Amino acid sequence: MDIFVGVIVGLIVLMFLVTAHEFGHFIMARKNGVRVLEFGICFPPRAIAWVKDPKTKKWKRIPRKDWKKPQEGLVFSLNWLPIGGFCQMDGESASDTRDGTFGKANFWKKTKILFGGVAMNWLVAIIVFTILAWTGMPEFLENQFTIPADTRVKSVPVEIASVAENSPAEKAGLKTGDKIISVDGNVYYHASEITDYNNTKKGEEVVYRIRRGDGDEEFDASVILNPDGSEYLLGVTMETTQTLSYSTWSAPIVGIGLTAQLTGETFKGVGVMLWNLISGVGSQFSPDAAVRENGQQAISEVKDSVSGPVGIIGVLFPSFTAAGPTNLAFLAALISVSLACMNVLPIPALDGGRWLLIAIYKIRRKKLTKETEEKIVSRAFMVLLALIFIVTILDIIRFF
Repeated sequence: MDIFVGVIVGLIVLMFLVTAHEFGHFIMARKNGVRVLEFGICFPPRAIAWVKDPKTKKWKRIPRKDWKKPQEGLVFSLNWLPIGGFCQMDGESASDTRDGTFGKANFWKKTKILFGGVAMNWLVAIIVFTILAWTGMPEFLENQFTIPADTRVKSVPVEIASVAENSPAEKAGLKTGDKIISVDGNVYYHASEITDYNNTKKGEEVVYRIRRGDGDEEFDASVILNPDGSEYLLGVTMETTQTLSYSTWSAPIVGIGLTAQLTGETFKGVGVMLWNLISGVGSQFSPDAAVRENGQQAISEVKDSVSGPVGIIGVLFPSFTAAGPTNLAFLAALISVSLACMNVLPIPALDGGRWLLIAIYKIRRKKLTKETEEKIVSRAFMVLLALIFIVTILDIIRFF
């Protein structure tokens, strides 16, 4: 049931983010004199549609029998496939010369229209992160952006999830559910930090400040850790309860700063992924077995770092939905940033690629014909679909 709910929530969130992206195109097109023929939520087949009368400025429902007929005004439609939305502009080919078409717009107007969706996704992320900064921002990044002068951190101590039998922890009286307040007087909020500290104290005595139960009962537990080479040092598994940070006047700044930070991390991740892929494939032609093995590891890292629709909807959203609305909102904003970054990349089937294609022909002072544009974009789109298909297969393998 949790997976089912997570999938439904994931579809709704992704539909909202893609529709927001298309709404960015819609706003920029209207502001720059380009006619929008239809703005649709979800993808066809159509469920219901309205048209705005250009004379009366009133909306009226379009009868089903007239769906395929051209409409004089802007059409707004709701469709059946919950995979996003679309903004259909008049004359979307760069070669169109009719007034009010995308093709007729000058280069600067085309730039604003093409990147309007990207800007909208960044704006959505900024708004969500600003709200989270007020209500409680989860900490997912190391050195996550904050304004220290206006940040209050609320952390819950690391909790012991299980205790191994006959372990140093059990002998010292530690129990499941105990919370570790400090270790040798040092306060840690992450299980990994306690593990790292224990690794520096192998075979030595360590004093843990423990809080038991829901009350204020605290006591010191002296534990002699196992020596180096043992199966474990302390003999417990620990859970890190999420740390939340709160801001007041600086919340909008945190929203902008965190969006910029995640944008940088996204581009960095894409760069690392491409480098691993290129170097990994190239190393397979090396006569050195060690080089080939390292290359295979790099390719494996690329495979593990990429997630498609199945991974996002079937794995990420169920786990983040179960973790609560705060984590779900953070994931939605993170995906919004990712959508913006992906559409900036110079891939011909996406916004950044279309802009680059138009820019190249403008610099060359040559006309970009409809046939050339369609050929380049359609081939790039087929490659993109193939990549999505491969990633989806990998997601299914990991999922099951």
